Amino acid sequence: MKKLMSILVVCFMLVGLFAGCTSGEGSGDENGDSNEVEKIKIGIVQPMDHPSLNQIRETIIEELKEMGLEDKTEIVVKNANGDMSLLPSIMQELLNSEIDILVPIATPTAQAAAASTSEVPIIFSAVSNPVEAGLVTAFEDTSKNITGVSNSIAIEEIFQLAQQLTPEVKTFGFIYNSSEINSTAGIERAKVYCESAGIEYKEATITGTADLQQVAASLVDSVDAFFTPNDNTVASAMATYMQVAMEAKLPTYVGADSMVADGALATVGIDYTVLGRQTADMIGRIINGETISENHVEQIAEYANMINIGTANELGIEIPENLKESFVIIGE
Repeated sequence: MKKLMSILVVCFMLVGLFAGCTSGEGSGDENGDSNEVEKIKIGIVQPMDHPSLNQIRETIIEELKEMGLEDKTEIVVKNANGDMSLLPSIMQELLNSEIDILVPIATPTAQAAAASTSEVPIIFSAVSNPVEAGLVTAFEDTSKNITGVSNSIAIEEIFQLAQQLTPEVKTFGFIYNSSEINSTAGIERAKVYCESAGIEYKEATITGTADLQQVAASLVDSVDAFFTPNDNTVASAMATYMQVAMEAKLPTYVGADSMVADGALATVGIDYTVLGRQTADMIGRIINGETISENHVEQIAEYANMINIGTANELGIEIPENLKESFVIIGE
C-alpha cells in the first residue's frame, strides 16, 4: 500500500511538472516576446529641416495612425540637416538596420535611396520631376523597387495669377538653387512661359542659404518681382529672402503654400498636407500587400491657391474680390 501511494505521488508531481512546461510554452517568456507581431520598419528621410518637408513627414505619420497602422509599424526618422553628402550613409545605416520601406522626401533624398538599394521598396514624396531625376523612366513604369508622389507645380498658373495681381510687372527675377533638379525644371518651364508671354526675366542662382541675401539683393534694381519654384534651399531661408524683397517693395511669387505662409505674396502651389496624405495612402497600400508595380507614380491631387493679404497690404496691392472667394487668404 505504501509503495502504491509513493507511485501515485510521483505521478502527480510529473503531471504538474509537464503542465507547467506546457503553460510556459503557450504564454511565451516573462516579457511575452514570442507573441509579439513583428512590426514593419519604415525609414522616413528628409534632406533638411523646414516647414514644407516637416509637414510632409508629420502628415505621413499622422495618416498612418489614422489608418490603424500604428501598432503594425515602427517609424524611424532621419534628417541630413542640409548636408547632402550625409544621405548615402543615412540610407546605408537604415538598410543595415533591416528597414522594410524607405520613404525619402525631396529629390536628392530619393536619388540617394535609389542608389542605395534595388530591393527594399522606396516610396518617395515631393519629387517634382522623377523622370528627369532618373528615378523612373515614366510615371507608369514602376517595374523596379521605386514609386511615389510627385509635386510638380503649376508654373503657368502662377504667372497667370501674377499678371492678374500685379499687371505692371515687366521683369521677373528668378532665384533658385541650380543643383536642385526640382528647381531647374521649374525655372525652365517659367522661362518658356515668360518668353511666350513677352515677359522679361533675369536669373540668379545660389548654392546654399548663405548666398541668398547677396544674390537677391543683386537683382532688386533690375526686376519688378521675384519668382522661386518649390526650392528646398530657398524655402529653408524665407526670412532672409523676404527681408530683401519687402525692403525693395517687390512682390514674390513661389511654388509652395508654406513659402506664402513665410511672407511671399501668392502661389498656385503645393499643399504639403495633401502631398503627405497621398504618400501615406501609398505606403498603406504597400503594407497591406500591394506591390510597387501596382502603384504607379502619382501627381499631387490638389494645388494650394493662397494669397498673403498682409504682404499684399504692405506692398499696396489690392486683391480682387473674386480671388478672395477662390483663394485661401492668410496674414489678415
